[in-house]
Amino acid sequence: MEVKFIYLCASFNRFIVVPLVESNFKLIAMKRAIFPGTFDPFTIGHFSVVERGLSFFDEIVIGIGVNQAKKTLFSVEKRLEMVQQAFVNEPRVKVASYDSLTVDFALSVNADFVLRGLRSVGDFEYERTVADANRTLTGIETVILFTESKYSYISSTVVRDLISYGKDISLFLPPHVIL
Repeated sequence: MEVKFIYLCASFNRFIVVPLVESNFKLIAMKRAIFPGTFDPFTIGHFSVVERGLSFFDEIVIGIGVNQAKKTLFSVEKRLEMVQQAFVNEPRVKVASYDSLTVDFALSVNADFVLRGLRSVGDFEYERTVADANRTLTGIETVILFTESKYSYISSTVVRDLISYGKDISLFLPPHVIL
C-alpha cells in the first residue's frame, strides 16, 4: 500500500488536498486565522502569539491595519517588511495590509478565525465586545491566547517610547527583524 502526500496551497486558498491511500483523496478545510493589528512596531510579544497560534491553525495571515486617523512611527511598507523578516522561515505565515473592517479583511482572505493576544485582564472586555460583534455579523470566531508572562510588559507603545529616547530595542523585537 503506497501513501502519497501532496499539498495544494495557494496564497489564500481555503482548502488543502491530502491523499489518504493510493489514489483516494480527501478534501479538508484549512484552518486559517488572521492576526490583526497596527504592529507599530511588531514586537517579540506579537511574534510569540503567532508562533503559538500555529499549533492551532494551518495558516495565519498577519493583517496590518491601516488607520489614517492613527499616527504611526513606521510606514505600512516598513511594518510589512518587519513581519516578513520575522517569519522568513515560516511558510505558514502570510502578511498583508488592509484598510477596512477587520472582519471584512478576514472574509477577504477566507479566514474563519481571528487570533488575538491578551496582555492583561484590562484588554478582555474590549476584545470580547469585538469578538461578539464579529461572530454575530459573520460567524467568525475569535481565539484568544494570553501573552507569555515574560512578554506581558512589552507593547508597541513602550517600544516606540524607547526608540524616541535612542534606546536599544533589540530585546523587544523578534529574531531576524532589523529596523
